[in-house]
Amino acid sequence: MSHDGHGFTTEQVHGGFRLDADHGARVPAVHMTSGFLFEDFDQARDRFAGTDDGYTYTRLGNPTNADVERRIALLERGAEAILVASGQAAATVAFLGLLQAGDHVVSAQSIYEGTRGLLLQNLGRLGIEVDFVADARDLDAWAAAVRPNTKAFFAETIPNPKNDVLDIAGVAATAHRAGVPLVVDNTLATPYLVRPIEHGADVVVHSASKFLSGHGSGLGGVVVDAGTFDWSAAPERWTHLTTPEHALGGRSYVDVHGPRAWVVYARDVIASRIGPTPSPFNAFLLRQGIETLSLRVERHCANALAVATWLDQQPEVTSVDHAGLASSPYHDLAQRYLPRGAGSVFAFTLAGGEPAARAFIDAVELFSRMTHLGDVRSLVLHPATTTHAGRTPAERAAQGIDDGLVRLSVGIEDVADLLRDLERGFAAVRRAVGSTAGREARGASATGRAATQVA
Repeated sequence: MSHDGHGFTTEQVHGGFRLDADHGARVPAVHMTSGFLFEDFDQARDRFAGTDDGYTYTRLGNPTNADVERRIALLERGAEAILVASGQAAATVAFLGLLQAGDHVVSAQSIYEGTRGLLLQNLGRLGIEVDFVADARDLDAWAAAVRPNTKAFFAETIPNPKNDVLDIAGVAATAHRAGVPLVVDNTLATPYLVRPIEHGADVVVHSASKFLSGHGSGLGGVVVDAGTFDWSAAPERWTHLTTPEHALGGRSYVDVHGPRAWVVYARDVIASRIGPTPSPFNAFLLRQGIETLSLRVERHCANALAVATWLDQQPEVTSVDHAGLASSPYHDLAQRYLPRGAGSVFAFTLAGGEPAARAFIDAVELFSRMTHLGDVRSLVLHPATTTHAGRTPAERAAQGIDDGLVRLSVGIEDVADLLRDLERGFAAVRRAVGSTAGREARGASATGRAATQVA
């Protein structure tokens, strides 16, 4: 899957395209069909035997979905991609392709709550354990959490909502010293901002419903395999890939597929049997979004940094969690991994706690109150009472989810309009709780820091 030296925007428009030999359509067709006709008895037999690579049933593969898979694999510099129905399905397929009862995962603590629940509850019921690393920058903590039964590391490039950027190369190297792959959720960065595979990640997952689509019109998820992890190096660790299989004529997945062993297993054994199949129409919508990805994300990032800089100067705000700000403890990682921008999903904390957050969120008009991210429209949410409501107050405090914390997903609107809308929110905060506590809580250095951001 050569990219022929093309730039990212060229690839997002043209990558993986295959000419419609029947009609010459420039936009690939939407194949809304459950199954596919066989020309004769022998073709049906050969397709089920795997000697004919044509399609049989959309749950197992579809030309529209395959077109999107090729494009995303190319943009992420992966070997192969699997398109599924949601980001949660992508994480599930990735984990179940690696793990079995008795296995162990080491994960960053700062991850999406849905993935945390998947690891703790769903996989926990299957006899899979997880340990969370509180400070993902502490590579020694990752190494210390490894057990003999550890099978994977997991983290996000830009976690939600704290924008605490991951040291991808450092965590990948630690995982590889332990002999396990690093799975990275790249939803909030997208391959336009960073390609985790280029920094050592082995598997990348996305909620394609977010920035990859951008329009908020459909759900989707994707799993991308780097194709570089050596599954044969420790055959006793990956017995599902190295043990002879009757369906493969007594050979193993590694024997038959080599470095593709894991992604073929994840597609043919996990995804096809669990069945998180995306509608080809949703795949079409996703492809339409991908064609403008770089243009949108560039605007998202510029708007978000402008908003974060402005928020950092507001007296009602105690902190702004955006790695693009020089005051962020993750600014160095953002400069290293995200030179095009630190994304547009971040949080800020109001000194007035939940009453201030309530006043702010109820007052804004352009920012949509909804649980979604990566939309062209700007979005706002209060994590403590929504996405993180299932956590105890102590757990939220440990993760920095204060009662006054507000999450933003900054869209592509005119930034001046967004700032006016935010000012509407702050006016409501001042009416509700006053305006002095925030600046006092920042400490003496706050004014200087804000001045540095403006400069």
